[in-house]
Amino acid sequence: MKWSYFPRNQRITDDLLNVIDVFNRNNNHINSSEHKLKSDEVLHSIANGLEEIGYSVEKSKRDEDKIKMPVLYGECGKPSLNFEADAFNPCNNIVIEVEAGRAVTNYQFLKDFFESCCMDDADYLCIAVRLLYRKNDDYKKVCEFFDAMYASNKFSIPLKGILIIGY
Repeated sequence: MKWSYFPRNQRITDDLLNVIDVFNRNNNHINSSEHKLKSDEVLHSIANGLEEIGYSVEKSKRDEDKIKMPVLYGECGKPSLNFEADAFNPCNNIVIEVEAGRAVTNYQFLKDFFESCCMDDADYLCIAVRLLYRKNDDYKKVCEFFDAMYASNKFSIPLKGILIIGY
């Protein structure tokens, strides 16, 4: 397992280190060099550990089991647009997205980034991707993207930090 925190000139928070610990404790079950799990299977493997540290975790694809994050509000202050997260901790405002094969191939990590930037309560984003997918280093490609984005200094990023985990 590997991880990188952005922006690179800031120290990672203890809350995010706790998320890394959950992934480390489950590495034998989710390691992408040994297992070809779908993202939902990885999320299921780490769900109990995340719940132990205060996260709500998506239980299934049924509407009532999803983690809905408000983006826009309509009449009477009711959310009129929500994006979904795989997991969320309301105490530290960390959104977690777990990806597998589509992370880089379909640029799912960019969608995760965009959506978390729009979420009302999101301060931090953690994206977990496979280290390797079809001989491609997905983790490295995602980190290179965020390195370029932060180094270019052309974007105003509304998140306090982004953690990329390669499993």
